[in-house]
Order: sequence, then structure tokens, then C-alpha cells
Amino acid sequence: MRFWTALIMMSLAGLTQAAIKTETIDYQSADGTKLIGYYAYDDAIKGQRPGVLVVHEWWGLNDYAKRRARDLAALGYSAMAIDMYGEGKHTEHPTDAMAFMQEATKDSAASAKRFDAGLEQLKKQAQTNPAKIAAIGYCFGGAVVLNAARRGEPLAGVVSFHGALSTQSPATPGSVKAPLLIEHGNSDSMVTPDSVIAFKAEMDKAGANYKFVGIDGAKHGFTNPDADHLSHGDHAPDIGYNKAADESSWADMQAFLKKVFG
Repeated sequence: MRFWTALIMMSLAGLTQAAIKTETIDYQSADGTKLIGYYAYDDAIKGQRPGVLVVHEWWGLNDYAKRRARDLAALGYSAMAIDMYGEGKHTEHPTDAMAFMQEATKDSAASAKRFDAGLEQLKKQAQTNPAKIAAIGYCFGGAVVLNAARRGEPLAGVVSFHGALSTQSPATPGSVKAPLLIEHGNSDSMVTPDSVIAFKAEMDKAGANYKFVGIDGAKHGFTNPDADHLSHGDHAPDIGYNKAADESSWADMQAFLKKVFG
């Protein structure tokens, strides 16, 4: 009896020692903007592993973006939720979110530098295999990662969840190097059917390797459980959580990452 009790206690001790580790990383972009990243990894895994960047919604680097980094770490990846607004800013007020987003995107070169700064930070982490990096993004972040693909960033793959599809810098033939997975809600009132048509035409013309998944009944923000709460109040956006769409798109992402990382 004592033997089995000791064995169970040792097993439990091993489980408590292996956990998702997180840390806040201060860094800055090439233009001097102070940024704050949220890094997560599973310390039960030894050695380097593929890395995944997470780019937040227009709300900023909030708990949801950080949770997704932890979710990716639990899948065995080295994950970092990066900061596109500076100093880790985030909000629940749509007017502030719009202002943050407009400020971050008014200069496309500066926005690219902020993305690149986060990419370099992820590559520097001891747990990251710098030759295997993908990027995922939500809402505003979906547009960020798609624009990174458009300009030919050296990424193994890119996933956009309910992301904005239009751009001021369309892809050109051969410019998109990374495979793309786009998870889109067919009931998304913030991304029009015309935008979907234009995006597909742009990608086809560019010769991109992409998969577009349209999910019936899913609105903008369908992956975020806080979307229903955030859809109320003055100037609130037309967003909503959809559990089935959340789970199916996450499963699609997992299969996609396994494929692109080999």
C-alpha cells in the first residue's frame, strides 16, 4: 500500500512540475515604439519546437489573445501574443479600439515593423525553432497576418480568423510565399461578400496557396467567448460568439499547422 501511495504521489509531483510557462517580454520596433509581448510554452517539452505568433483583435493585447498563446503552448508550440498598439494597450470600448487600430495602421511601414519586431522576439526564445514560424490573427490581427503574407514574410503558414480581408497593398504574382488558411463567418456583416470575392480574386491572381473556409451562421468575432458581451453598448460592433465555429476553425488550424510544419 505504501508503495502505491508513493508511486501516485511521485506521478502527481511530475504533473505539477510540467506546466505552461508564461512571461511578459518588453521589446520595441525599429521605429522606437515600446511594445509588450506575452510568451507561452510547455516546459515539459525539451528542446526547440515550431513557433506561432498571435496577433490580437482590434481590442488590443487582452486576455483573449494571451489565452490563445497558452492554448498554442498546450499544443506543443512556442507561442507569443505580440503587441501592435504599443505598451500593451487594450480596451473594451469600440471607440477606443477604432482609434487604436487607426493609429496602428495609418503607416503601413510602421505596422510591418511592429510585426517584424514581434517575429524576431519569438525567434530569439530558446524554445523556438526559428526556421519554423507561423502566424495567426483575429479580426484586426487577421488583416495583420494576411498583410505579412502579402509582402512575402518568411512564414511557414498564416491563419486568419474572422479577419479583415481588404488591403491597401494587394498581393502581386508570386509575392505570397506562405500557405494561407482563412476562417470566415458567412454571417459576418463587417466583412462584406464583395470583400470576400475581391480577396479570392486577389489571391488567385497572385498564385497564392490558400484555403478559404466560410462558416454558415458565424458572425464577426465568432471565436471569442467575450464577443457577446462586447457587442452591447454604444457604438458596439455586430459580433457574436459561435461555439461550433470556434471549435471547427481551431481544429482546421491544428491540421493546417501540422501540415505546414511537417
